[in-house]
Amino acid sequence: MQFSFIIIGNQQDQLPDIVQKLSLFSNYNWIGTFSYSTDIIAKIVQLKPQLVFIFKNDKETDISLKLISEALSYLSFVPYFILISNTQDFALEAIQNGISDYLMDTDTHSLGMSLFKFEKRFSDTVPQTICIKSYSDYHLIKYKDIVYLKADNNTTDFKLYNNKVITAYKTLKYFEHSLPYNFVRIHKSYIVNIHCISRIHFSKNKCYLDFNEQIPFSDTYRESLEQVLNDNLMS
Repeated sequence: MQFSFIIIGNQQDQLPDIVQKLSLFSNYNWIGTFSYSTDIIAKIVQLKPQLVFIFKNDKETDISLKLISEALSYLSFVPYFILISNTQDFALEAIQNGISDYLMDTDTHSLGMSLFKFEKRFSDTVPQTICIKSYSDYHLIKYKDIVYLKADNNTTDFKLYNNKVITAYKTLKYFEHSLPYNFVRIHKSYIVNIHCISRIHFSKNKCYLDFNEQIPFSDTYRESLEQVLNDNLMS
């Protein structure tokens, strides 16, 4: 199973090292590194990482764990947080605010043990299917079988691998933040499974799928798409 992660911190001397070490774990996809000045909650909502690493070494200048915890309490999906620090001073604060693991050493062995704990907990909770109501029927659809979602006024069409289309009586925005990280909004009317993309022509605003199908792409969503594609499709 593939997992996406982001890193939050201002420790420029440490960030490249942790990214390099995590690259040794092939099922982990790095989708972004952000400083404390970034709107962290907005990035989590936008990118939907399953795992978030936070660097915190200074009580006065570093990020507030309480603010993150309070903001995330309003989301339907909360990622797994691992705090990395060179001191034990923030251990109690981390526990009180829902941080799942605390690392003072980021050697490969310590990281591996922490990731093992994450996978053990996460694999038991992550859904593999979505249930949608269409007319009088309920459909259980595996995420891996969905190619893209298309807005159609106040309904959403799910295009599947088998070319079947199922209409859900919810808006595209309703589904946007409840889908796994590999589903990315690329247009006001489309959310696409990036594993189905064969090519993106940015100058022509076209997204080409594995099935010789084209769907439009908007520059409005270019940044978030590139962040996800960088590690998932370009490596």
